[in-house]
Amino acid sequence: MKLLTRLILVTVALFLFWHFLVIFADLPKFILPSPFLVMQTFVSNFSLILKHAVVTGSEIILGLLAGTVLGSFTAICLAISPVARTIVRPMMVLSQALPVFALAPLLTLWLGYGLWPKILMALLIIYFPVTSAFFDGLMNTPKGMLDLSRVMNGTPWRIMLNLRIPAAVPGLASGLRLAAVYAPIGAIIGEWVGASEGLGYLMLLANGRAKIDLMFAALIVLVVMTLILHWSIDRLGNSLTARMRP
Repeated sequence: MKLLTRLILVTVALFLFWHFLVIFADLPKFILPSPFLVMQTFVSNFSLILKHAVVTGSEIILGLLAGTVLGSFTAICLAISPVARTIVRPMMVLSQALPVFALAPLLTLWLGYGLWPKILMALLIIYFPVTSAFFDGLMNTPKGMLDLSRVMNGTPWRIMLNLRIPAAVPGLASGLRLAAVYAPIGAIIGEWVGASEGLGYLMLLANGRAKIDLMFAALIVLVVMTLILHWSIDRLGNSLTARMRP
């Protein structure tokens, strides 16, 4: 409740600062529209914004799910196999030297203008943080627990399932909190490069037609979606950490 109150107060303060900045700087609406004009535009274009928000939200959720599954599977394989660590980890680090944003035009060229390029962009941008955070958690299982498990003749897979994965859940939760912020970036960049729907497409369309108030309305909806997603992932991570603590 206190967090919600602080969030509301900060939001009101930002909107007031924005409003008075527009008034005292005498900014035209095609440079910076007032927050009240943006809210009016949001209400009058609610169905249009909602339609595009559903598309972007679907891309973000699907990319987040795919990235989480793939990143978790990779982290477990790395933790189990020294050979995989020798081969795959350098490739993962090398992949981060390549700007993921530069792949967006290629993905659009290869996969078209549908959902898949945006989902894949979200997946690529969250894959590394999820894998790294979960892998670090798997490799930092308390040594005393591992020694006790081996004394009790625990097999590697039973130790992994019953001890190492539950102990690594806080690390996975940290990676997912980052992923919740990064996934919308990947989806929006994919829409900017090539799309026929989505909030990123709507922002480009509004900017091209000098409807800056509509662009800000779409941007604010994207920010709210990201905050809700981050809050949901944070609550889920805290719940899993409490339930799966070995």
